[in-house]
Amino acid sequence: MTASLPFASRLSKVETSAIRELFKLLGKPGIISFAGGFPDAAMFDVDGIREAANAALEQEPGAALQYGATEGYGPLREQIASMMAGKGVRGVQANDLIVTTGSQQALDLIGKTMISPGDKVIVEGPTFLATIQCFRLYGAELISAPVDGEGVQPDALEDLIREHQPKLVYLIPTFGNPTGATLTLERRKRVLALAAKYQTLFVEDDPYGDLYFDAPPPPSMLALSSEVDGSRDWLVHCGSLSKVLSPGLRVGWLVGPKSLMANAVMCKQFSDAHTSTFAQATAAQYLHSGRMPDTLAKVRKVYAERARTMCDALERELGTALSFVRPGGGLFVWGRLTGQGGKVADGNEFAKRAIEQGVAFVPGTPFFAADADKATLRLSFATADLQRIEEGVQKLARAL
Repeated sequence: MTASLPFASRLSKVETSAIRELFKLLGKPGIISFAGGFPDAAMFDVDGIREAANAALEQEPGAALQYGATEGYGPLREQIASMMAGKGVRGVQANDLIVTTGSQQALDLIGKTMISPGDKVIVEGPTFLATIQCFRLYGAELISAPVDGEGVQPDALEDLIREHQPKLVYLIPTFGNPTGATLTLERRKRVLALAAKYQTLFVEDDPYGDLYFDAPPPPSMLALSSEVDGSRDWLVHCGSLSKVLSPGLRVGWLVGPKSLMANAVMCKQFSDAHTSTFAQATAAQYLHSGRMPDTLAKVRKVYAERARTMCDALERELGTALSFVRPGGGLFVWGRLTGQGGKVADGNEFAKRAIEQGVAFVPGTPFFAADADKATLRLSFATADLQRIEEGVQKLARAL
């Protein structure tokens, strides 16, 4: 007889990731996947990372291999602060940030320090699936704010803040996951003004901001906060090297109000003591080497070409059966089935048909905290070459 363990009641609030479950279906030989949310391993600067790892071991082997400060490895914190300053962020010094085990841990620390059972939290509808799961694990009642091709709608967001008085608001303003949308400069300033006006904590998650294709996106909300009086006191910023350098290093960071940071450090001590010192030292050496600009230039060029190829193919092969906005960066195309011409209008049904044709994507419903739009879907162009993108889209057309 199998034992029935008394698991924590909080687990009843979350489900296994629908994306992880989908990956179990991808063992079919020759399947083309547009499902993943990760960068192409072929884009990793293996030689540069190897040199950085060797330099870390040669220059400071004790620091790289020993326990370290919970807040993070000093040289890496300095490199990150310098990198942020280069993007217009004022007043953030090395001691003002925490190095986290990927930005995923930053979100978890926000959940641990800020969310009590029953607290209301506003997220975009749709938003990053792992955030929905993380915040629900801590008992949050999630409320969806409407978005369009230019990100969250400030007027609707303000109405929701007035009505629900949330504990915090979570946004991915730049090349969002899953929508690929980017909040305009004007909207960013309006959102920051809302944070100051209602004294509500806003979380800016920014893992994709460096992955622009043509023109750079507007400055981060953290950078703009110096222009909106009172907003910095109510703003948390999460960053990551996962999408631009290597997710395997698991290096992210968190910047926020001092009181939140102090509690986050305490919770991180309980969780993992500190992010891998070896990974941090390697990342610090890599950033110090000056190789990042060339790496980013290569990644941007490749992803831009893949995104353009996918969008052209979708327009050509699916026509009016799928509506979408071309992304200006990031890893994703977010689409909505129209049902025109009698074609399938349900993303979940379309996903099943697509698997049968030999191509995979993620239906949109898991990305909604409430009122899911079943016609939506997310396609990633990051890990497929141009030929497979063309072939995959042709298979999608046959699945309609």
